[in-house]
Amino acid sequence: MNTDAVLYDHPGPRAQARNRILTVVFSVLLLALLYWIYTKFDDKGQWSALLWKPFTQASTWTGYILPGLKNTLAAAVVAMALSLAFGVIFAVGRLSEHWWLRIPAGVVVEFFRAVPLLLMMFFIFFGIPFVTQQPMSNFWAVVIALTLYNGSVLAEAFRAGVRAVPIGQSEAAYAIGMRKGQVMGQILIPQAARAMLPVIVSQLVVLVKDTALGYIISYSELLQLGVNNLAANFGNVLQAAIVAAIIYITINATLTAVAAWLARRSRRSGRTARPTKPAPAVLAGAAGEAGA
Repeated sequence: MNTDAVLYDHPGPRAQARNRILTVVFSVLLLALLYWIYTKFDDKGQWSALLWKPFTQASTWTGYILPGLKNTLAAAVVAMALSLAFGVIFAVGRLSEHWWLRIPAGVVVEFFRAVPLLLMMFFIFFGIPFVTQQPMSNFWAVVIALTLYNGSVLAEAFRAGVRAVPIGQSEAAYAIGMRKGQVMGQILIPQAARAMLPVIVSQLVVLVKDTALGYIISYSELLQLGVNNLAANFGNVLQAAIVAAIIYITINATLTAVAAWLARRSRRSGRTARPTKPAPAVLAGAAGEAGA
């Protein structure tokens, strides 16, 4: 039985006509709303060329936007790498058969998923110096907070992906003599990452946007330099926010496109993969059985 036919009833001619009419109606309403917003901003002079002029000057980009973007990407890239590693390690820990490893891993993941990210940044930036007696870098305060929160979410994603892999695959791996570490690293985790790729990418997009919270501890990222500082000098907070939003959208759209390309490539390589040659020991065993 075709599952598509069970889960989704394809619309007939009348339903298709109704859908087209609804699409046109909602499109017209959306355009009307956007035009109304445009006119309200225009009445306040927010589309004045004078407010947009700073973005035509190289000094605005080299002094505010590009340094902020550089710091945003630096924090995001480091936090992404650490979050993925954190997620894999604690997902494996939560799947462990040993309670002394499984329970602490579960406590860590649930704790850091529950604590608000902004509160975590505050605690790391202002609390750690009381323990170390050394000032805390705002860069590492942002990165560590992002790693703990997003890594905990990714740990649950990896764990769900591992549990979604058919149990027959791990049983077959154990049957040919693979150890649990090999089964997890070579069989389960790669398939879980492929299955949960949309969730992983969505969380990485959230991570990029959450770098903006670093402004609260004076980390010079895109929101701090490209919006707050720039608007304080030119009085164009709305325009600066629009430009920063476009930059964030571009970054996240690029990240999503790269993830889609990786997904297509992994599916294509999976379809074209050649079967591996049997091990010599397996061939020898087969020959012995044939001779018997």
